[in-house]
Amino acid sequence: MSAMQRRLILFHFVLCYISYMDFAENSESDAIGSSEAVEENDVPPDYKVTLYNDDYTTKDFVVDVLEQIFHKNESEAVSLMEKVHSSGSAVVGVYTFDIAETRAQLTVEAARKNGFPLRCEAALA
Repeated sequence: MSAMQRRLILFHFVLCYISYMDFAENSESDAIGSSEAVEENDVPPDYKVTLYNDDYTTKDFVVDVLEQIFHKNESEAVSLMEKVHSSGSAVVGVYTFDIAETRAQLTVEAARKNGFPLRCEAALA
């Protein structure tokens, strides 16, 4: 397990703990009679994962990343790769925060391992 993966796991643990503590505080205040209620139908916000074009990363590598990390079929991967190449960037998926960050990080790690400067970012959709 890489240092980055350990940091992501720790970060995820801290976020879960903070979320739990916020929930526990809200539960206590509800029991006391506070008018603040926890929304049970809250949906986590979506994050978009964007790939950016560069002059060095090969098209084949981008297609491989889209197939392996983002689970796109070949035709979707080629179409997205062409969009990244022609317009400079493209949203390749929309996920919850943890999944978006993990896939963006895996993409950058794979690119660096193969000697490419490919940029991939997760941002609030």
